[in-house]
Amino acid sequence: MSGQEEEREKILPQDTLPPGEKYGLRAGVDLGRIIRSSVDDKYSGFEVVADYRVYRKFYAAVEIGNESLTRDEENINVEGSGNYFRAGFDFNTYSNWYGMQNSIFVGLRYGFSTFDQTLNDYTIFTGTNYFGENTTTEPVTVEGLNASWIEFILGIKAELFKNIYLGASVSLRSKVNEKIPDGFDNLFIPGFGRTNDFSSIGVGYGYSISYLIPFYKKRK
Repeated sequence: MSGQEEEREKILPQDTLPPGEKYGLRAGVDLGRIIRSSVDDKYSGFEVVADYRVYRKFYAAVEIGNESLTRDEENINVEGSGNYFRAGFDFNTYSNWYGMQNSIFVGLRYGFSTFDQTLNDYTIFTGTNYFGENTTTEPVTVEGLNASWIEFILGIKAELFKNIYLGASVSLRSKVNEKIPDGFDNLFIPGFGRTNDFSSIGVGYGYSISYLIPFYKKRK
């Protein structure tokens, strides 16, 4: 290299632009459902989570899974099991430091579930204990049920290692419609959670680990 070229490199300004922000697919699993399945013999579930960054602070998001839960109440024992998906978007409200890509987000989802309900046993109230309890133990299964809901989410995702993210979220869910079996109610809807007679509102939570597959970068 000549002396003139060396002098020219010293004079020219260096590239001081921040590193490009990654855009790509982030996919993983819900750790909460895996842990609960291993410690709760009345529950089993698995969920795949994914999001795709479509704009600087907006992400398209989806969750797909299956769940089964047995609710053993005072006078009834019912098992709900089936598949579900939730689709929507997340908005990152957090302004990252230089080179970071963490998020504190709010999101909206539409959820839909197809499931079965099995009435394992139930006790008929007769108004008196004179004849003892009247308990029916012959299982009754109703197939082809479905339900849908709208869901508001608040959560965080932090990059633990390069492209590996740990997430946590809480959600507030409101049922839109529900197909109810004859003779008893849906006590558990996969993807939505437990139900009750007093409200159509449900609450959920999740803990996820995911990996980002970067497709390209954009300057901030």
